[in-house]
Amino acid sequence: MPNSGFLGASPDPAVWWRGAAIYQVYLRSFADGNGDGYGDLAGLRTRLPYLADLGVNAIWLNPWYPSPMADGGYDVADYRDIEPVFGTLAEAEKLIEEAHAVGIRIIIDVVPNHGSDQNAWFRAAVAGDRTYRERFWFRPGDGDGPPNGWQSIFGGPAWTQVPDGEWYLHLFAPEQPDFNWTNRAVHEEFLDVLRFWFDRGVDGIRIDSAAVLVKDFDSVEEAYTDLDGVHDVYREWRRLSDTYEHRILIGEVWLPDQERFAKYLRPDELHTAFNFDFLSSAWEPRALRESIDLTLATHVPLGAPATWVLSNHDVARPVTRYGRAVTSWDNADRRDGMPSDLVLGRRRARAAALLAMALPGSVYVYQGEELGLWEVEDIPEEFLDDPMWRRSDGAVRGRDGCRVPIPWSGDEQPFGYSTGRPWLPQPAGWKDLTVEVQQTDPGSMLCLYRTALALRAELLGDGALTWLPSSEGVLAFERDSGLVCVVNLSPDPVRLPPHDTVLLASGPLDGDLLPTDTAVWLR
Repeated sequence: MPNSGFLGASPDPAVWWRGAAIYQVYLRSFADGNGDGYGDLAGLRTRLPYLADLGVNAIWLNPWYPSPMADGGYDVADYRDIEPVFGTLAEAEKLIEEAHAVGIRIIIDVVPNHGSDQNAWFRAAVAGDRTYRERFWFRPGDGDGPPNGWQSIFGGPAWTQVPDGEWYLHLFAPEQPDFNWTNRAVHEEFLDVLRFWFDRGVDGIRIDSAAVLVKDFDSVEEAYTDLDGVHDVYREWRRLSDTYEHRILIGEVWLPDQERFAKYLRPDELHTAFNFDFLSSAWEPRALRESIDLTLATHVPLGAPATWVLSNHDVARPVTRYGRAVTSWDNADRRDGMPSDLVLGRRRARAAALLAMALPGSVYVYQGEELGLWEVEDIPEEFLDDPMWRRSDGAVRGRDGCRVPIPWSGDEQPFGYSTGRPWLPQPAGWKDLTVEVQQTDPGSMLCLYRTALALRAELLGDGALTWLPSSEGVLAFERDSGLVCVVNLSPDPVRLPPHDTVLLASGPLDGDLLPTDTAVWLR
């Protein structure tokens, strides 16, 4: 893969995204500035120096729009304003300005598949206005039941009946009606939403559930994932984004077929898309090597940079995941309650971080990943908020365990996150993982991330990778800068290859030996 202009800590602004380190902020749980227990823009703005010191190039924010919060903000009532719990539009504009002043770009979520049942269009549709009803998927039932047997991704039927007898489609929660992308008004609405935020200085758009916009009701199967018509939407969006300077489109595309995945990365569609294959891979050398090779083979022919992701707001945190007997990830089986060795998980998570940051392309860091937080699996039921929990009648605990508010300082809840009670309770054991504790400990996860991100800015990012000979169970490769990354996933220590300098290791080395579940960067 060509370097494409990545120049260490000062990438070419036109292609800044190709090698960027992007930090995901789940705003509700990042920092609370007004003491109501919910994170907000005021809290985030006070923490911009932390993010600048961490060494990230951009922040991706989960939805910040007005929302009834039936799905953590992914049920959007108004795409051109800010949820009052989070702040105001003026504060959002100030955040963009302040972030740019410290060298951080802003990426926001846009949710095109569905809105909120409190959206003005949907309220008009339910009231019987056919013009607005045609902007969603309203259908007569099949006898006394729904139009078909499609099931919601969150569990239960994907159809809900309105008082006049018709049914509307919602692939997620009933409070999230799906838009009808065969209707031109829907296209125009979202193009205007993109203009609204690009005009305010937003640098990128992350597209939620990007592959499910188009539906085929004539199919016997549940036909809504990755239908060809979705690409017309993103070609249209790309034409718009290209009229602005240095703006990007990022897709959330969960697809097992890499050939189909690659279509989203064609030069006239999205700039990048999340690499969930790598995130889902087991902590095993063959699985990781195959995922890396497959990812690069998919991206290189298109000239698109790969993305490397270990966690986000929907999956179990790496420290917990890598400490389990089964270390892969599967959305269909979250393995809630499976025992986890957190000491082992933390050691592997540290090594995985160096592996991900050394690979060519961009890297995403989900808030708290840099602190080594574990998945909180014992949240009392009365606090659980995820619709997965509600829609499954308690069979699936859902995603709240990776959304618990960040511990900043102090010895007890709320750990500097708020002056009030956090909306989700924080574990008492997080007192040892606060930013305050870790920032002065050179062996902490936080210091590992800060050091790695600084080195990455200088030596890594976009570019090429060359695999090096290595013993069984070991991954070793060299990057354009001459940096060599070695990860030992075998059960025994292995000897380091010839080198001049150890730049960084995820754990202590034993002389010239690299212990198991440890990664190292060499020159």
